[in-house]
Amino acid sequence: MSALADFQNEIYLQGLGEVVPELPTDLTRLEALAEERLPARAFGYVAGSAGSEATARANRAAFERWRIVPRMLRNVSERDLSVEVLGTPMPAPVLLAPIGVQSIFHPDGELAVARAAASAGLPMVLSTAASYTMEEVAEANGDGPRWYQLYWPKDRDLAASFLERAKAAGYTALVVTLDTFTMAWRPRDLDQAYLPFLRGIGVANYFSDPVFQKAVGGPVTDANRDTAILHWVANFGNPSLTWDDLAFLREHWDGPIVLKGIQHPDDARQAVDAGMDGVVVSNHGGRQVDGAIASLDALPGVVEAVGDQITVLFDSGVRTGSDVAKALALGAKAVLLARPYAYGLALGGEAGVRHVLRCVQAELELTMTLAGVTRPADLGPGFLA
Repeated sequence: MSALADFQNEIYLQGLGEVVPELPTDLTRLEALAEERLPARAFGYVAGSAGSEATARANRAAFERWRIVPRMLRNVSERDLSVEVLGTPMPAPVLLAPIGVQSIFHPDGELAVARAAASAGLPMVLSTAASYTMEEVAEANGDGPRWYQLYWPKDRDLAASFLERAKAAGYTALVVTLDTFTMAWRPRDLDQAYLPFLRGIGVANYFSDPVFQKAVGGPVTDANRDTAILHWVANFGNPSLTWDDLAFLREHWDGPIVLKGIQHPDDARQAVDAGMDGVVVSNHGGRQVDGAIASLDALPGVVEAVGDQITVLFDSGVRTGSDVAKALALGAKAVLLARPYAYGLALGGEAGVRHVLRCVQAELELTMTLAGVTRPADLGPGFLA
């Protein structure tokens, strides 16, 4: 029997000693608390989305439209939420989505998240735009499962170096973000005139890279820091990329490759044709295109387009365990959780992230159990209305 839901019993038993959770167990409440405690610039960076934030609102509205239809008398006494995704076993179909510049939420940043993810046995997907190097995060993650997310730079040698370093540091799958080859119009950041990368935050993987260092005349120091930042600006994204360029990834990465940012069924079919192993149906949490389709609304069409040919993952708008169940029912094999764990990090460091992960997994198991389902594979559209 899965023990993930035992977190509920643990909380109630602690209550006998008048001990209550330090953070809310309703994870939708974390954002308001984070806004109270974080500096305005840091909160705006993680909470903000593109333009009027219509896409972010659409993501949440899509979850609200779908309703779970519980089934009765189905013997749910034995549950097993474990899955294997692209060769990575995990106790529940949940991964930690790539989020950059985590040190603006908490000094330990990605290191705290890596430790929390490892303790839960859940894969962490490390962002290229991390505050700590991929090697430092790998050390903090220990034997935990970890994937690497690539922001594909213009400099092909730099991209190849990133992939080589990630493989050497034990990252087993590559997640390539396609939708952020340039920064979107993000008013919360613009109103604060705040882009952390220009302040040397979130560029640790760049500044530590031998190819990058060679391009700026040596290791990055105070003397050449401005030059390094300008070189980052010049190389961050590559708007000239096409489907033909995916062959480059196959030349430099021998593990699974997942394309993140897929919203149209035809793009999913092209991912299959290009020999990719998976896609993440995602609109970047609403951070790139204002007025875009909700990620959950795009999911069924992508699933139908590719069938079982490649693995379909999902993110954007996920806040609770019941959200995870809905995405799984609509065809996702696993879900990437993002802002909730960032808020947990801001509010409680490593312990805050652990709390969020335990809440999500416990609520997912209880939601599935009460709906009459014992395994993620048994969830389907028939459980939704």
